[in-house]
Amino acid sequence: MLGMFKSNRFIFLLITLVPIGYGLQSYTDNDKVEIFVNKVGPYFNPHETYHYYSLPVCRPDAIQHKSLTLGEVLDGDRMAYSMYDVHFKTPEKNKHLCDVTYGEKELTTMKEAVEELYYFEMVADELTMRSFIGRFEESSFLAVPHVHKLYLYNHIKFVFTYNGDKIISANVTTGEYEPISLEVDPPVKVSFYYSIEWKPSSTLPEKRSTLLKDYSFFPRTLEIHWLSIINSVILVSLLMAFVVVILTRVLRSDFSRYNKVDEEEDFGDDDNGWKIIHADVFRFPKLKSLFCSTIGVGSQLLAIGAGIIIMALLGMFKAHGHGSINTAAILLYALTSCIAGYVSSSYYRKFQGTNWVANIILTSSLFTAPCFIVWSVVNSVHWWYGSTQALPFTTVLLLGFIWVLIGLPLTVVGGIMGKNTSSDFDAPCRTKNIAREIPPQPWYRNTLCHMIFGGFLPFSAVSVELYYVFATVWGREVYTLYGILMVVFVIELSVSACVAVALTYFHLSSEDYRWWWRSVFSAGSTSFFVFFYSIFFYIRRSNMSGIVQSVEFFGYSVLTCFAFFLSLGTVSFFASLKFIRYIYVNLKMD
Repeated sequence: MLGMFKSNRFIFLLITLVPIGYGLQSYTDNDKVEIFVNKVGPYFNPHETYHYYSLPVCRPDAIQHKSLTLGEVLDGDRMAYSMYDVHFKTPEKNKHLCDVTYGEKELTTMKEAVEELYYFEMVADELTMRSFIGRFEESSFLAVPHVHKLYLYNHIKFVFTYNGDKIISANVTTGEYEPISLEVDPPVKVSFYYSIEWKPSSTLPEKRSTLLKDYSFFPRTLEIHWLSIINSVILVSLLMAFVVVILTRVLRSDFSRYNKVDEEEDFGDDDNGWKIIHADVFRFPKLKSLFCSTIGVGSQLLAIGAGIIIMALLGMFKAHGHGSINTAAILLYALTSCIAGYVSSSYYRKFQGTNWVANIILTSSLFTAPCFIVWSVVNSVHWWYGSTQALPFTTVLLLGFIWVLIGLPLTVVGGIMGKNTSSDFDAPCRTKNIAREIPPQPWYRNTLCHMIFGGFLPFSAVSVELYYVFATVWGREVYTLYGILMVVFVIELSVSACVAVALTYFHLSSEDYRWWWRSVFSAGSTSFFVFFYSIFFYIRRSNMSGIVQSVEFFGYSVLTCFAFFLSLGTVSFFASLKFIRYIYVNLKMD
């Protein structure tokens, strides 16, 4: 289907999808520097933003919008041309912009915006400038009389630095001028002004991105508790070592006992009962198609996670905003769909499945369908409240075309390859036609306890790092320590594999051969701990509030936890399968 696109159009599409970086435009004296107004929103609700012109501010008669990349649209950007007349190296002072008359409705809108700590965002030469639209003064509730005053900044100052014919930095300030009080009766006429200051800089133009942290409106220094991270890594590594050593010693004892040529050897002991179920342990799981789709999509998500971390280590993302990461995730999801199709169909072939079409459809929609449902709810809420986070119809069509023309066909191609290249399931033991009766299990070996034990240790391995990830995604910090993230990613996979192997051994020792789905839930249950942590983060570690932010936070948190379940459950299954093959291959059968 990609043949439908001409090569130059396809290259243009890829260039449009992936933001390249900061532009370096050259100016001559008195050249016009275009100022774009972007968005406004409450400071403590990072993902609740509205168009700048949704407020009663100075606006042109005909609003013209700037064309944006997919990453910028996904980040909630909606840039439009402003009325500010800025020229290169040309200072201005107290220049009148416009007059706006506030009626009762407009005055109420501005008061609510100031009370909710609304900030505005502008862009000049691809450099972001932010500041608050106003400030409010409020005394404590115990003070008498109670003071509650609202002020609007009607005068802003642009501060630019330059080197030669290039702009190095751009900033906007409001604190140098006295704001006007909003505690007035409508109608009220408000005059807006702006000033411009130009300063020479010795910074080289190609190094200007390094100065963004100095001119950032949001806090960009993420305080890393190195001691906590190192302590967590050491503890988890020691626990993994203990599990491996203890399990190795137990297996040696089991092999020594089971491989003795003694027909009177008692195999019914609770701790040594895994040989008895050798004729049932490779009995295929129930819901084969769903099981294969789960490990197929889980393998795809693991590839996406590793790909994003590697791309981040290579410095392929912008220094600000999540749009470029979102774009990379979308492209990686589409391009790695062949992995999901291949793994799913490969194991569906091993499990002697016959309904191939249903398996491919289930694989392609197992994560896509929940993602679309969650996005539809979140996007509808944003659209209802007029937020710029609501995607335009053209962007929705573009994302749909990416999945239909790239993701779905690659899933089918991977499925065909998996079906044609895989062989029958090579089990080291023959499976009997009649299943063995499973003895009653104690309460501490039921599925719920299994999930609690299996999910807690992998969660403890990422609990410290999880805070920084949440603070980056749902806060104002910018995460840059991708090396640590890679280490934690590897440790998380290793811990999940070790826990899965240990729990699978205990499960088989109790003569229960239904390990297939149980192995997926071993480490997949980490997702439930992650969801409980997300609730804790929202209540105790963030200042987010409101319907818009709450729906988006919990909607995407549920989707993230589902991705955790699929990916870690896949690691858990493959580790358990490798372990079971190993112990039964090394077991002498009568």
